This record gives sequence, C-alpha cells and structure tokens, in this order.
Amino acid sequence: MNEPSDQRSSLLEQLRIDRNEPVRKPRRSLRWIAGFAVVAAAAGAGAWFVHGLPDAVPVAVATAEPAPDDGASGQGSALDASGYIVARRQATVSSKITGKVVSVLIEEGQHVEENQVIARLDDTNYRAQVALASAQRDEAMASLKAAQVAFDNAGPTFERNKKEFASGVISAQAFDAAKTTYDQVRTSLDVAKRAEQVAEANLVVAQRNLDDTVVRAPFAGVVTVKAAQEGEMVSPVSAGGGFTRTGIGTIVDMGSLEVDVDVSENFINRVHPDQRVSVRLNAYPDWTIPAHVIAIVPTADRAKATVPVRIALEKKDPRILPDMGVRVSFLEDAKDKDGAAAPQRAVVVPAKAVQANGDTGVVYVIADGRVERRTVRLGARSADGQVVLSGLTSGARLAVADFSQLSDGARIREAE
Repeated sequence: MNEPSDQRSSLLEQLRIDRNEPVRKPRRSLRWIAGFAVVAAAAGAGAWFVHGLPDAVPVAVATAEPAPDDGASGQGSALDASGYIVARRQATVSSKITGKVVSVLIEEGQHVEENQVIARLDDTNYRAQVALASAQRDEAMASLKAAQVAFDNAGPTFERNKKEFASGVISAQAFDAAKTTYDQVRTSLDVAKRAEQVAEANLVVAQRNLDDTVVRAPFAGVVTVKAAQEGEMVSPVSAGGGFTRTGIGTIVDMGSLEVDVDVSENFINRVHPDQRVSVRLNAYPDWTIPAHVIAIVPTADRAKATVPVRIALEKKDPRILPDMGVRVSFLEDAKDKDGAAAPQRAVVVPAKAVQANGDTGVVYVIADGRVERRTVRLGARSADGQVVLSGLTSGARLAVADFSQLSDGARIREAE
C-alpha cells in the first residue's frame, strides 16, 4: 500500500531546486558572440531600410546648370542653330569685252574703292577702231556741210523760178525741172545728216569698246580672289579654252556681311523679325556679337525641312569673314508688351534627364528621397546638353533612370 506513495515522494524530491547550489555564469566568449550578432542584425536592418526598400528606384543624379550668357542682359535662348557668314554684295568682276590681259592691279586682301582701276586689256585694236570711226565721222560731217551749201544755194533759185512761173515768164516744163533739182538737193541734205549721225554713233561705240579695256571696281570692298594674270585671255561670255578666264577677280563688300541660318520648320515659330540674336563665330567661341533677325525668307527646303533666316550683324569687325561658320542663339524677348519682367533664365541639363516631346518635355526633380514629375519648356539641344527655357531653376537635382519606372512621388535611391 505504501509503495506508490514512496515513489511519488522520490520523484518530487528529484524535481526540487536546491537554492543553495551556486548559479553558473555564461562564458564570456558566448556573450561577445551574442552581442555582435545583435549589432550586425541591427545594421543590416538599417541598410535594408535605407537602400533596399522594395519600391525604391535606383537613379543617377544630374544638376541643372545656368545656360551660357548670351551677352543680352540675361535673356534666355529660345532656339540655337548654326549658319554661315555671307556677303549680300559681292561680284566676280570681268571685262565687258573679250581681250588679252596686259596688267592686273589687284592682290588678295587688297582694299579697293569704287571705280578704281583693277586691270587693263590690250587696247591696240580698239584704238584703231576709234581712229577709223573718228575719220568716218569727219567725212560725214564734210559731206553734210557740202549738202548744206548746195541746199542753201538751191533755195533762192527755186523761189525765183516759182515767181517767174506764176508771172508766166517761164514755162511749166522749166519750172518742173527747177523743182526737181531743188527736191534732190534737199534730199541729199537729209541723207547727209543721217550719215553724220551714224558716223557719230559708230565713234561712240568704238570709244566705249576702248574704255572697256580698262576694268574698274563696281563698288568699294576687299579682293578675295585674283583670277587672271597678265597674258591671259578674258571673256565675259564663256571660257573659250583652258587659257581663257571669265573674270579678273572677286570683290566683297565687307559692309554687307550678314548671317544665313537654316532653322528647322518645327521651331520656326520661335523666330520673328527684329528678334534679338547673339552670334558666336566658330573661330572665336568666346566672342559674342549682337545681332537681330532681318527676315524669315518665305520658302522652305523640302529635303531638309528647314526655313532660311537672315540675320544682321550689329557690329563690324575685321575678324568676321565670308563663309565662316557661326552658332546663333535666338533670344527670348526681354519684356512683353505690358512691360513685364524678363523671363526666367534658361538652364542646361543632360539630354538623358529629359523626356522630350516637341517644344515641351518631362523631368523628375529629386526632393526628400522622392521625385516630382514636372513639365518644362525646351529650347534647342546643344553640345552642352538640352536647354530648358522654363520650369527649372539652376541647381535643381534631376533623376536619370529608366523613365518607365518613375512616376510622380516615387521613392528613389541615389546610385553611388
């Protein structure tokens, strides 16, 4: 009867805790390992929270920079294009007659004045023609003088015969003979007058041909090409062979230099007459030349989809030469008709930071770990990047990434 009770007492005795037994302390190495694990877990969780959020899009960062100053009181560029310096007045000067060159009085780079002699042709034949025409003129004048004397003498005789016939002194046959003689003398005088006029005209032609052996500058300018040399033949019509020139040289009026630009028809709406323009020569990229639009030529190039624009240079300088390449910036108007303040200064951003769509585009501005979708107005794309005319300020930070992954308010993480 007492055996089960004894067994239970024995089991309870085994389960009893002896509070007098000393407590074992954990090993120091185990404590260090546990602490390190806790710290590592915390650091990993923080890194995952900052850089590993499942909805954070990795992006590169671009900064909006101020657009280059166009030297126009801070006006922004509405459009950039390239073109060339051209002369509105230039001429390849030739003689009016075919002849042999005996002297050329110009060299490349020489300044010439209007009507200055630049070349002479062989004039021996033309001088002979002038002498012949002069002699023929003198002969015609002598014949005219003789015809005039004969007419003067025939006049009184005819008048006397007419009175005698009226009085019945002479017969009708005698009067008719006198009248015939008078008419012949008068006709001879008329013929002599016409012959003298023809001789005079021939002399004028011969003299002009002689004058044309001297080639003169049609206007003041600079010689850019010397085409003929002494001993060569020149012809105003066409080259008669390998040794025949069509001109003496080319003269350019440097005061007529302007810029010709082909503007894409997609952006021609940004250009208007009298619009302010800044011009930079490719040879002098740091030199800004003030200019303005003369006219938009009312035609378009179907192949290039461009419209030509003429631009006047407001400063003349010896460094500006024909056919030089230029970069032009069509500037925004400084003030509107109501006198409003000048528009916001344009900025330049990398082209890959903009979703362009014609005149407008979309950028994503970074703020507090998220992006803000913003619509901007675009200018031209240049070597520095995409010009943004409005919608951004200098210093703005933009996200550069796969735009299909970005949206307004999306969380982002900046790539290192």
